[in-house]
Amino acid sequence: MEYRQLGRTDMRVSTVSFGAWAIGGTWGEVDDEQSIAALHRAIDLGVNFIDTADVYGDGRSERLIARLRRERASDTIYVATKAGRRLPKQVPEGYNRANLTSWIERSLKNLEVEALDLLQLHCPPTAVYDMPEVFGILDDLVAAGKLRYYGVSVEKVDEAMTAITHNPNVQSVQIIFNMFRLKPIEKFFAEAKAREVGILARVPLASGLLTGKMTTASIFAADDHRAFNREGASFDKGETFSGVPYEIGLQAVEELKRILPAGMTMPQFALRWILMFDAVTCTIPGAKTTQQEEDNVATAELPDLTPQVMQQVQAIYDKYIKQHVHAQW
Repeated sequence: MEYRQLGRTDMRVSTVSFGAWAIGGTWGEVDDEQSIAALHRAIDLGVNFIDTADVYGDGRSERLIARLRRERASDTIYVATKAGRRLPKQVPEGYNRANLTSWIERSLKNLEVEALDLLQLHCPPTAVYDMPEVFGILDDLVAAGKLRYYGVSVEKVDEAMTAITHNPNVQSVQIIFNMFRLKPIEKFFAEAKAREVGILARVPLASGLLTGKMTTASIFAADDHRAFNREGASFDKGETFSGVPYEIGLQAVEELKRILPAGMTMPQFALRWILMFDAVTCTIPGAKTTQQEEDNVATAELPDLTPQVMQQVQAIYDKYIKQHVHAQW
């Protein structure tokens, strides 16, 4: 396993970390015993950082991680969670002291800790990134010992830029970055590196599209966001397949399969591509089984991609994907 420093924090984290959305829910059927086994396997293989949120399974994901920490008490396991999506309606004024404190107290209880390692605002309305009073509340919660550090999870590159340029204590930015989302490379990565801000690359497999296992005949369960959120019915549609129209994404994946390096699976190719960018601290693919986790973690040991392959990925993005996502996010 390779480790990188998470911004200006004291955390040095595994480049392939664990995204715990899927074990909470909205990804079809999930089994807690399988999930805890996958989490244990991750720690066995050197993963030391887990990303979750208070709304993943309404706390189910956080509580599973608390169980993992109890069962692995001798291991260093950093946990990032998120707050904000418990609002019944996303409005800037909802990010007030009472709400933020309440959400954080709930996560502290779920995770069975006195202080959160990293609290991230969970894709709040754009206006929030330019509200110093919100970040002042987070500063107060750090001072009170409820948080060790805080950051943001964003939908758009512009939001990421605002967050790090206007709020000096933002330690990390979680952003969608994968072979179907190249815009962060243009300006944001350089700015984040200059300010020593950590980057968590989320949705690394474009909701499974980049696994290469999906087809036009694939069927998703009714409670799977890939069935109900393709047009953003429940949350930003960029969260589902990275905002790429499903059929277009399948065409692009077929092109990517033609340049798949020997000795890699498609998911490993997608994850290794992300780690080619040194501005990225880690990527956070999900896993519901030990086999999925083993495949994910193996990526850290794979060789660098060649400049030719990197250029080919860019060309496929330009041909199929850019027109559908680049201007929106």
